[in-house]
Amino acid sequence: MLNFSKSFSADEDGAVTVDWVVLTAAIVGLGIAVLTSVSNGAEIMASNIDQELQTEIPSVAF
Repeated sequence: MLNFSKSFSADEDGAVTVDWVVLTAAIVGLGIAVLTSVSNGAEIMASNIDQELQTEIPSVAF
């Protein structure tokens, strides 16, 4: 039982898994934050482009 206790406390496989889970969660969180901040500006820009395209009459010359 003493040997099992020593080997269990020295085993680091679980700690590595926890590290990867934390890193993955941080990357996903940063991705969501970037998406949220960029989406507002993209919606405004798309609205501006839509307004410009509706007001301008395109002229085609050959």
